[in-house]
Amino acid sequence: MEILQAEEQHIPGIQQIYAHHVLHGCATFETDPPDDATMLARLHNITAAGLPWLVAEEDGVVLGYCYLSRWRERFAYRFSLEDSVYIDQRFTGRGIGRQLLARALQWAEQQGYRQMVGVIGNSENSASIALHRSAGFTVTGTLHSVGFKHGRWLDTVIMQRALGAGDSTLP
Repeated sequence: MEILQAEEQHIPGIQQIYAHHVLHGCATFETDPPDDATMLARLHNITAAGLPWLVAEEDGVVLGYCYLSRWRERFAYRFSLEDSVYIDQRFTGRGIGRQLLARALQWAEQQGYRQMVGVIGNSENSASIALHRSAGFTVTGTLHSVGFKHGRWLDTVIMQRALGAGDSTLP
């Protein structure tokens, strides 16, 4: 398995992975799967902001992906990022998410970011919560019943991890 910067040729695999999560899961609160063109625009937006979008690939197959985005757009949030990790349901349990997230965290620390936020779709998403815990995140709060999908109310779990010196020094 290789971890690479996502490129246009990875979009069909990325779109397929995300569409599965949109249609069958609660990791995202999106309800209609975006098409390839929309996913390509999202990739361009992330990379144009100078942020990474990584893919795990094996034998030309996209196994999963991870990208970083700004936590919020206001200037005061400039040292904080949010991670997003999605794994092809056929390849879960192989440590792909752990490797992708570790690479993204390493990149963020090298760039001088100080906080990473994980926004976990649904409090029952034990795999994502465990992934983030294993990477040093802690739960900072739960927003109860803020989403409605698949005929039920869904929570959002907020997790956070300091990067580098965190808030112990000024930037």
